[in-house]
Amino acid sequence: MQYMSQGLPIAIIGYCMVFVVLAILWGVIELMRVFLTSKKSDVKVKEIKTEAPVQTAVEEEVDETELIAVLTAAVAASMNTSTYNLKIKSFKRVDTNNNVWSSASRNDAINNY
Repeated sequence: MQYMSQGLPIAIIGYCMVFVVLAILWGVIELMRVFLTSKKSDVKVKEIKTEAPVQTAVEEEVDETELIAVLTAAVAASMNTSTYNLKIKSFKRVDTNNNVWSSASRNDAINNY
C-alpha cells in the first residue's frame, strides 16, 4: 500500500514533465518554421485591357482543353491503355516551390506506381 501512495505523485510529475518537454519542442519547431520558411512575395500583376476580352477567354479554354488532351495521352501511354478508357475530369498544377523532400517523395511515388 505504501508503494501506491508514492507511485501516484511520481506518475503525475512524469506526465507533467512529458507535457512540458512536448510544449518546448512545439515552440522550437514553430520558431524554426517562422524563421526558416521563405516568404512568398506578393507580386501584383498589372491588368492589360484589350480590345477583345472575349478572345482571351476563348484562348484560355482552348489551352485548357489541349492540356487535358495531353495529360490524357500521357496517362494512357504510361498505363498502356487507350485514351478511350480514360476521362480526366480535372487537374491540379503542382507547386514547384516545394522543398527537396517533397519533390523526392513525389518522384518516388510516381516512379513506384
